[in-house]
Amino acid sequence: QVQLVESGGGLVQAGGSLRLSCAGSGRPFSSYTMGWFRQAPGKEREFVAGSLWRGGITYYADSVKGRFTISRDNAKNTVYLQMNSLKPEDTAVYYCAAASSTYIPSNAGAYAYWGQGTQVTVSS
Repeated sequence: QVQLVESGGGLVQAGGSLRLSCAGSGRPFSSYTMGWFRQAPGKEREFVAGSLWRGGITYYADSVKGRFTISRDNAKNTVYLQMNSLKPEDTAVYYCAAASSTYIPSNAGAYAYWGQGTQVTVSS
């Protein structure tokens, strides 16, 4: 089992950047495929980016490809989401999640462990 805590959210102007962090405790991160999801008001939770458990393989939603970068430091049990060129439509609560998977799932149901979320607001 793993416990996840996100940080780094905030208010930023369009075109700006933020870096989210997700720190884990419990079972080592190296055991899990990690994902970032987001949920805007009135919308379903959607996949943003994922990193395979063994590292080096990532997957992005089309809406963030080229702007967001997921990375992980298994030694620190931390996964990051660098967000550049932010747009107002990126405004949402961002969640990190962990899955015991040999691939990178894009469906939220595949992830067993979730953080509490961090708010990202992008003003126009």
